Amino acid sequence: MARHAGQLPQSPVRHVGQLLEVSASSQDAGGLNRGTESLMKIGVVFPQTEIGADPAAIRAYASGAQKLGFAHLLAYDHVLGADPAVHLGWDGPYDVHTTFHEPMVLFGYLAAVTSMELVTGIVILPQRQTALVAKQAAEVDILTRGNFRLGVGLGWNAVEYEALGKQFSTRGVRLTEQVMLLRRLWTETTVTHEGEYEHVTGAGLAPAPVQRPIPVWFGASSEPALRRAGQLADGWFPQAPPGPKLDWARSIVEKSAHESGRDPGTLGMEGRVSWKPGQTQQLVTQVNQWREVGATHVSVNTMGAGLGSVEAHLMTLHEVAEGLGLKSR
Repeated sequence: MARHAGQLPQSPVRHVGQLLEVSASSQDAGGLNRGTESLMKIGVVFPQTEIGADPAAIRAYASGAQKLGFAHLLAYDHVLGADPAVHLGWDGPYDVHTTFHEPMVLFGYLAAVTSMELVTGIVILPQRQTALVAKQAAEVDILTRGNFRLGVGLGWNAVEYEALGKQFSTRGVRLTEQVMLLRRLWTETTVTHEGEYEHVTGAGLAPAPVQRPIPVWFGASSEPALRRAGQLADGWFPQAPPGPKLDWARSIVEKSAHESGRDPGTLGMEGRVSWKPGQTQQLVTQVNQWREVGATHVSVNTMGAGLGSVEAHLMTLHEVAEGLGLKSR
C-alpha cells in the first residue's frame, strides 16, 4: 500500500465516542448479559467487491482497519455468481463478475494478520454441508483464539443452491436443524443425529473450537426468519435501520424468544451503516441511532461509494474513525 493509514488526512468531524456507551455487557456466547456496562462494538464490512484478489491488498486493509481502532471485520458470502447472459432478466445485486472471497478460507488468512473479531455476515448455511461448516468454523475459532462469530442466513440466489446440490425451497426448515447440529458438533466429543435432513452416526470433530459453542448470529428480514432468530440465535443482523421497520422486526424476535423460554436481553444485535461521500457526520449520527436502540455492534460499509482502492477505503475509514472517536491501536 502506497500510504500508511496513520498518514491519512485529519477530518473536522467531531468526536462522539462518549456517546457510544450502551447498557450492554461482556459478551457471552455472542450475546449479551445485563447488569454491566460496555461499549457498542464498531467494525467494518470487508469491501471484497471492490479491492480485488491481491493478498497484499487484503492484508493491508485488515491491518489498516485494526490500526484505526475498529473492533471487528464482517464479510459477506457468495460461492457463485449468476451469468446474466444465461439467466435472462437477472436483477440480483451481484453476478458472475462480482468478486467474493470464500469467508472461511479468507478468515484463515486474516487470523494471522489481525486480532479483530472475524464475523461472517452471513454464510448461506443451507447451501453448505453442515458437518463441513462445523469443522471450518471450529478451525477459524481456533486460529482467532475464540474471536469469531458465525453469522448465518438463507440467501436469495437459487442459482447457487442448484450448483451446490442443495434444495432452495426447504432452506428455512433445514437451517433450523443445521444450527442445532452445529452446536452439538462443537460441544460433544461424539454425535449421533438422525434428523429429517441431517444424519450423523457416532462421529465428532477434533480439535474442538475455543468457544463451545461458537456464537451463531442470524440474518433475518422475513417474519419466519425473525421468529427463528428469536428461537435459536445468539444475536441477529437486522435488515432495517432504526425506525418503525426495525421496531416491527425486533418485536417478532423478542416475542419468539419469550415463547421459547429465552431472555431477549441476552441476544446481541448488529446494525449496519453505509458511508457516502461528504456524509461522514450523517454516518456518525446513524451510528448513534443504533446505540440509542440498544445495538451491541455496528458495522461500517464503505462499498458502493466509488472508492475502489484499498487506500481510498482506508482514507475513508480514517475519517469515520476520527468522527466516532475510536482509539487507534
